[in-house]
Amino acid sequence: MKLPSHPHLGREEKSGRGAETPEGRSRRRSCARRQQKRRGGATRGRLLEEARRKSAALSVPTRRAYFLEGRGGGLGPRRGTPGGEGVSQVPAAAAAAAALLSFHKTKVFSRRFRPARALRAQPPEPSERAASQLSSGETRAAMPGGCSRGPAAGDGRLRLARLALVLLGWVSSSSLPSSASSSTSSAFPVSAASAQPQLSGRCPPACECSEAARTVKCVNRNLTEVPADLPPYVRNLFLTGNQLAVLPAGAFARRPPLAELAALNLSGSHLEEVRAGAFAHLPSLRQLDLSHNPLADLSPFAFSGGNASVAAPSPLVELILNRIVPPAAERQNRSFEGAVAAALRAGHALRGLRRLELVSNRLLYLPRDALAQLPGLRHLDLRNNSLVSLTYVSFRNLTHLESLHLENNALKVLHNGTLAELQSLPHVRVFLDDNPWVCDCHMEDMVAWLKETEVVQGKARLTCAFPEKMRNRVLLELNSSDLDCDPILPPSLQTSYVFLGIVLALIGAIFLLVLYLNRKGIKKWMHNIRDACRDHMEGYHYRYEINADPRLTNLSSNSDV
Repeated sequence: MKLPSHPHLGREEKSGRGAETPEGRSRRRSCARRQQKRRGGATRGRLLEEARRKSAALSVPTRRAYFLEGRGGGLGPRRGTPGGEGVSQVPAAAAAAAALLSFHKTKVFSRRFRPARALRAQPPEPSERAASQLSSGETRAAMPGGCSRGPAAGDGRLRLARLALVLLGWVSSSSLPSSASSSTSSAFPVSAASAQPQLSGRCPPACECSEAARTVKCVNRNLTEVPADLPPYVRNLFLTGNQLAVLPAGAFARRPPLAELAALNLSGSHLEEVRAGAFAHLPSLRQLDLSHNPLADLSPFAFSGGNASVAAPSPLVELILNRIVPPAAERQNRSFEGAVAAALRAGHALRGLRRLELVSNRLLYLPRDALAQLPGLRHLDLRNNSLVSLTYVSFRNLTHLESLHLENNALKVLHNGTLAELQSLPHVRVFLDDNPWVCDCHMEDMVAWLKETEVVQGKARLTCAFPEKMRNRVLLELNSSDLDCDPILPPSLQTSYVFLGIVLALIGAIFLLVLYLNRKGIKKWMHNIRDACRDHMEGYHYRYEINADPRLTNLSSNSDV
């Protein structure tokens, strides 16, 4: 093969000074190959532009089929693909991309692993020269010698590979129509499907969104309903300080669904009614806060769906229901304690619940089965209520309970049944501060239990509230002799009885005074009554005597005596 001459090489041979050396011959051949590549680079842009036009003229399914065939190792038309019957040649874009990749792999392998002597001895192959016409991106800085490569020549292969990958990505970026996607979806590789970018949703006008933190805040916007255009990436949603009033069924049903929503805060939104299935379309919901809402109507299936028999278990882990008690006029003759208990046990939906807060709800008692369907509960907060006793509630099934907060209630004493249940829980910590403990004979068992157990946290701070003589005495310092059941009345009740006694004494004194002032009249009246009674009795006695004597019978009947 005749190689082109170069003005700076082989001068010794042209001038006749001597024969060409092997080193000069190898350098001349490599220089000739580089010059040929530079000449082919001028047509590179034109070839790629022509390939792009030809590929764009084809239908999308045909381009997809040829691209897949090119990735699989062949460049012929794919059989059974729509649009492949009338195409007999490979699209230029796919052919060019395949040629660039194959040439780049061949060149890298040959440059790295071919022996130097063979590299100098073998001339460039025709296929290599043809492929070099399609390769591009190498910017060579010509040195004065004409055959030297500049500093940027080492990055040529990297730019060549990048160009090929960009071309392949451009061919695969177009997707099939929705009608044909179901029939050909199984043929696409997983990598091609995952290469398409996921579109992010828009932020509602009344909210603040952070896609990096996956958080949406719609705070104090006076919203009357949940925004319909929530972005699907939201993980933390704040809807506090609004005017929602009613949370209907499917309030968070969206297309696409809010599959990543894990924390939902609805506190202070004036919610009065939560209907069944309000949170049914949130498969990843872990934390729900409904605090500071006057929930007059809390559906039993609010957390489990419309039908508890077929609803899946709720994913809730943390449920916060602080200060949700409605005003007395809005309770609709329903027990608030019963409504909360029904929502907690309906459909076994909250079996995975780990934290439950019922703070500041003015609870007078807990129904017997309120906690029966919460076997996974770990933290129970009942602070700042009006619980008088724990006799009816059972903690026996809460084997995983770790903390029980009963501060600021109206507890007077814990009976033996409650003490035994608390002692049987292996990991529980109980908090009993700020309760009005009555230190009488009924407190003896509780005092003995406090001295032995380590369950109660801060038990040294527990003090007596009644009776007056025992006020502020530490429970742990009491003995059995200090605990008696004498009927000692509270001071307020003692004052009432004293006042009643004084009033009764005054009334008695006034009555006696009236009797004393009318003693003469009363005496005369008493004498008249006595004389009348005597005359009456004498008349009865006289008639009895006449009726008893038969000799006086005719006399009595014929006389007026």
